[in-house]
Amino acid sequence: MFDHTTDPTDLRLMDEFQRDLPLVPRPFAVMAAALGMDEAEVISRLAALQEAGQISRVGATCRPNCAGASTLAALAIPADRIEAVAAIVGAEPGVNHSYLREDEWNLWFVATAPDPEALAVSLTRIEAASGLPVLSLPLVTPYNIDLGFRLNGPRRAMAPDRPADMSVLQDGDRPLMHALSTGLPLVPRPFAALAEMLGRSEHVIIGRIAALSRARLLTRVGVIVRHRRLGYRANAMVVWNLPDDRIDAAGRALAATPGVTLSYRRRAVPGVWDWPLFCMIHARSRPEALTVLDQARALPQLAGAAHKVLFSTRCFKQTGALIAAPSAPVERPES
Repeated sequence: MFDHTTDPTDLRLMDEFQRDLPLVPRPFAVMAAALGMDEAEVISRLAALQEAGQISRVGATCRPNCAGASTLAALAIPADRIEAVAAIVGAEPGVNHSYLREDEWNLWFVATAPDPEALAVSLTRIEAASGLPVLSLPLVTPYNIDLGFRLNGPRRAMAPDRPADMSVLQDGDRPLMHALSTGLPLVPRPFAALAEMLGRSEHVIIGRIAALSRARLLTRVGVIVRHRRLGYRANAMVVWNLPDDRIDAAGRALAATPGVTLSYRRRAVPGVWDWPLFCMIHARSRPEALTVLDQARALPQLAGAAHKVLFSTRCFKQTGALIAAPSAPVERPES
């Protein structure tokens, strides 16, 4: 199922360490021992994969709206303005994902910020610069928000989400979470390098990452891959219209469907966006994606539910979330 141009050892390195990065002083040495190579080769391979755009970082993904604020947003852009408006959206430091999709609302992006006020200011800037209204659809309920699906073998159901324990969050965690969203240094002792940058000890940094992971404030710590670069180019966002009292059961059923890679409820906007339930299907071809969709449509919990499919056609931006810093580096778009 992998992109045939990718080295088999690289594929194993990515697939086996998308989560559960060893939380020890020399994590790459532990990874190397598991793969039958030395630490320097693991670091070199990860650096090459990052340079090639097949991974975005070795680091973490952060649970939405725990240490910062975020929303899924969309714009309805005339065809002749797509490039210009996408550039405006991509210039916002807090926009960490931006995709063109097949719909009247055709540019979809995730906007992040340190707090709700900063997020509102960011969306207002986009509206003012583009001259277009922004459709903002904040997260209501996550059923599965962990995109670390296995890249090899048969499609499997993702583990259901569990609530975050916000009591674990401490002063100093936001800069740490932001740094993990940007990525660990690819050096033998990455946590020590991160600790030096943050003015803390290596032991404390490792302990905080472990605590934040157990509390589900970090949803995944490991190798964060870029699926499009690995051959997963038929990515469908499927949205469903259901009565309020059916959404949770349907969302949980979608999350348990093999091949459904994300499932969550977002706030609807009556008369503008009447599709509160979302799921994602990442596939290598449209027929593969539609086969997964057929399985989802057959779920009893979705009986009679209207839906529409928004395939992505282009990625403009993909970076980590903006949690604490005023700006974040812009990574190259995926082709």
